[in-house]
Amino acid sequence: MFQEVFSSVQGEGPYVGTRQVFVRFTGCNLNCAFCDTPTNTKPEHFVLEKTPGLRDFIQIKNPVEPIRMAELIKHYYNLENHHSVSLTGGEPLLHTDYIAQLVPLVQGTKRGIFLETNGTLPEKLASIINRIDIISMDIKLFSSTKEKTPWELHKEFLQVASQKDVYVKVVVSSATNFDELEQVVELIKNINRNIELVLQPVTPKGGIAPLDNHSLLLLQEQALKTLKNVRVIPQTHLMMGQL
Repeated sequence: MFQEVFSSVQGEGPYVGTRQVFVRFTGCNLNCAFCDTPTNTKPEHFVLEKTPGLRDFIQIKNPVEPIRMAELIKHYYNLENHHSVSLTGGEPLLHTDYIAQLVPLVQGTKRGIFLETNGTLPEKLASIINRIDIISMDIKLFSSTKEKTPWELHKEFLQVASQKDVYVKVVVSSATNFDELEQVVELIKNINRNIELVLQPVTPKGGIAPLDNHSLLLLQEQALKTLKNVRVIPQTHLMMGQL
């Protein structure tokens, strides 16, 4: 099941600004306080933007077979002009059987398949790791999500994901503290300290307040004592009004 399909620029992380086809799956195994994704897990229809940026959406009935989804993507978007196809959500790894069938049908971008995931389903990732080229992995901090951080699952997940081009993204808020971030840093260091960490200031929602600039830079400084590359990158697509 899907929520939407569109072509736009990646708004988060180190690949910000790259052109992607976004395929947004429904459903998630978490319930983060700051989440900006629709929560309907079984929508009757999903929307597809025919012309990037024009909001000329058409409704398509769910579910859609992988071969039909690939036909729609290739009809409306030139894959050669795109950096990658982003599988996002929700949590796309709830749909690994579908992904395994879809990926071979949407080849032709510059960098392949880009997975955006909450990093809590290591066995699911392992089952399709050979289909994925780039992994954007979230580590979910209690201070921002209001859900207990699944540290062991995140560790197992990153061990699998480290076979590929992977970076870790952490949403930070006014409640994020040094001890919490240090757990993230230690987790990454124990697998590969060259893995990039992105600190993403929370976009205020659900009563979650952003971090002040001074504290944000202190968090970055703390992480840089151990890790090779730590960036601060906000949600730029929201600033630009892009999907």
